[in-house]
Amino acid sequence: MKRSVYFGGVAVLLATTAAAQVPAADLAKPPATATHFIIESTGGKHGDSYVWTTADGTRMGRESMNLRGQVWETDMSGKPGADGFPATMTIRGVAPTGDVAETFAVADGTATWTSPIDKGQAPFSGHAFYASQGGPAATNLWLLEQLLASPDKSLDLLPGGKAHAAKLTSVEVGEGKAKQTVTLWAVSGLSTSPFPFWADAKDHVFATTFGIGWLPEAYAGEQAKLEKAQAAALAEQAPALAKSLVTIPPAPVAFVNVKMFDADRVRFLTNQTVVVDKGLIVAVGPAASVKVPSGAQVIEGHGLTLVPGLWDCHMHVGDDYTGPQELSLGVTSVRDPGNDDLKTIDRRERAAKGVLLFPHVYPSSLIDGKGPYTAQVANVATSEAEAIKLVDRAHDNAFTGVKFYGTFDPAWLPATIAEAHKLGLHVHGHIPHGIRTSVAIADGYDEVTHINWIVMEGVPESALATDNGIGRFEAPGRYAKDMNLDSPAMTGLIATMAAKHIYSDPTMVTFEALYVPDNGDLSPAYAPFAGTLPPTTERGFRSGGFAVPKDLTRADYRASWAKMVTLLGKMHKAGVPIVAGTDGSGIEIIRELEIYQQAGFTPAEALAAATIVPARLVGQDKHTGSIKVGKTADLALVEGDPSVRIGDLRQTRLVMLDGKLLNADALRTAAGYSGRPK
Repeated sequence: MKRSVYFGGVAVLLATTAAAQVPAADLAKPPATATHFIIESTGGKHGDSYVWTTADGTRMGRESMNLRGQVWETDMSGKPGADGFPATMTIRGVAPTGDVAETFAVADGTATWTSPIDKGQAPFSGHAFYASQGGPAATNLWLLEQLLASPDKSLDLLPGGKAHAAKLTSVEVGEGKAKQTVTLWAVSGLSTSPFPFWADAKDHVFATTFGIGWLPEAYAGEQAKLEKAQAAALAEQAPALAKSLVTIPPAPVAFVNVKMFDADRVRFLTNQTVVVDKGLIVAVGPAASVKVPSGAQVIEGHGLTLVPGLWDCHMHVGDDYTGPQELSLGVTSVRDPGNDDLKTIDRRERAAKGVLLFPHVYPSSLIDGKGPYTAQVANVATSEAEAIKLVDRAHDNAFTGVKFYGTFDPAWLPATIAEAHKLGLHVHGHIPHGIRTSVAIADGYDEVTHINWIVMEGVPESALATDNGIGRFEAPGRYAKDMNLDSPAMTGLIATMAAKHIYSDPTMVTFEALYVPDNGDLSPAYAPFAGTLPPTTERGFRSGGFAVPKDLTRADYRASWAKMVTLLGKMHKAGVPIVAGTDGSGIEIIRELEIYQQAGFTPAEALAAATIVPARLVGQDKHTGSIKVGKTADLALVEGDPSVRIGDLRQTRLVMLDGKLLNADALRTAAGYSGRPK
C-alpha cells in the first residue's frame, strides 16, 4: 500500500498533518455540475473529490479526505496553454505535513515552481507537464489525461522524469443507461512500480484504485470489480519477470571464505563456508574444515558477509513489484500486518506456482470497528460476534495472525483474542480507542505494534480522547520529551512485556520520518537511494514530517523522538523481544537497524531483530531465520562488514530465496531503481 505517487494529495506512502494557510471554508466551492469522486476502501468512505472546468477554461479541483485522523483539505486551479499543458497551477489548503501552497507558471519560455519542499525553474518547450508535489486528485487527472492525449502515450515531466502509459485491459461497469466500458492503463515513470488508472471511451480518467480508490459517485459500488480486474491484468506481467530474474542452480552452491552472521548465537564469524543444495543449507563451518562438493558453484566471499535473509516484520505489501524491491535488499520474508485479504491470498497462490517472484509472506488479517477513523482495507466488525467470525476467517485463510485497530471496541478484546489464541493465531495491533496499552496486554495481546503505543502508556488521560485519530501521533510528539521513563507506568509496562515475552514491533523509522524532518528534508531512510529513484518518487519522500502544533516547535518533536529511541533501548535492555519492521515503502529496513544501534543494540543484536527473532514470532525458526544445516536457504550476500557498519547491509550483491539465486542489481532494475544505494 505504500508508494510515492501522489493521488489526491496522498503520497501513497500515506505518511503525511496541520495548520492551514487557507482555511477549508475559503477553498473553492464545487458547482452542482462538478464530477464527484468518492474516496473509499473496504473500510468505508474516506472523503470526497470534485473536478470541474470553469467557463474560461480553468481546470479546478477540490478535495476533503480523512484517513484515520489525518486530514487533507485542498483545492487546485490551473489554466492550460494552447497545447493543454499547464500554463499556471495553484494548489492551496492543508495536508498532514502542513500548508500545501504550491504554484507553477510559465513565462517567456521558462517554467517556475514553488512547493512546500522546493522551488526551481527550467526551460519550457511547451510539451512538459508539471507533476505537482501535492494537491487534490484533479492535478493527477489532468496529467493522466494529457498523457493519454499524446500520440505515443509518453510525457516529459517537470521537475524531471518521463511518464509512459500502456493499455492493459477493459471491463464493463454500471447498469442500464449507466453501463460503459472502461480501460485500464498502467503508467511507468511516476513510481518504482506501474501506477494503474481507468479511463473512459473519451480518454478521460474514470477512476483509480489501489486499496483506496477514487470512483465516480454513481459507480462507487464498482471498486471491488475494478480491483479484481486490475489485479488480474497486472498479474499477467509477473511470470516473465520471475523467469528473467531467477536462476535455479544445477549443482550445489558454496559460499567460501565469507564473514557469516550466526543469528542463533547472535555473533559474527570469520572465514566460514556455507554449502547449499536443493534449496537447503547442507553444510556450515570454518572454511578450512568444510568440504566443497565436487562440481559445486563456488562464490568467493573475501570482503563479503553472508547473512540470513532479512525480515521486514511490518510491510503492507503494495503490488507485485514489491517482491523484486524487497528481495533486492536481501529481504526474503515479510510479515504483512494488514492488507486486502483477497490480494494477499492471490499473491500467495501465484508465488506457490512459481509465477510470482516474492519473499515469503506471513500475513495478519486487519480487523477494525466502524467509524470515521476506520482503517482503510480493514475487515470491519460491528459486533463482538462479527469480530469473532473475522478471526475465524483469518484462520480459515491460513493467516498467521490478526491485527486489531483503533476503532475496534475494546470490550470485544477478551473474547475475540481468546478465539484467536484457541485457533493458534498471533494477536497484535494498535490499541483500541480509550484504553492503555497495558489493558490490551492484560486482555491477551502477544505484540504491541509501533513505538507510539508504548509511549501512550505514559501520556495524560486526556490524550486518550483522540487516540484513534491524530492524537496517537500528536500526544507522543508533545509529551515524550518530558516523560519520565522510570515512572511506575512505564517501568511496569516494560517489565510486564519482558516477563510475558510480549513482542514490540516499534517501526522506529516511520516515527523518525514523522517527527524529525522539515518539509524538503530527505529522511535518513531514503537518503542512500537519492538519485536512483524516479524524480516524482524522490520528491514525494521530501514531504517532511507532521506539522507541529502551534504551541510546539520542530525541536520539541525531535526531542520527543530522541526520547523514543531511549525508550527502545530500555525495552531492549529489559528483555522485551524486538522485531524489525518499517511500515514504509519497502526500502527502510536497514535504517531501522541503524536506529536500533543508536538505542544501544550491538550490530549483531540489531541484525537478530531482522532475522531469527521474527522467525520465532511466526513460529518458523526451525525452518528459517538463521544459517544452520537443514534450514531453507534464504540468504543475502552483502559487500562490506555489517558487524562494523550495519549500513553495509544495503550493499546486497546476491540473494538466495529457497536456494534460487538472484542478482541484486537485476532485482533493483526490475523494481524501478537506476542503481545501487549509497
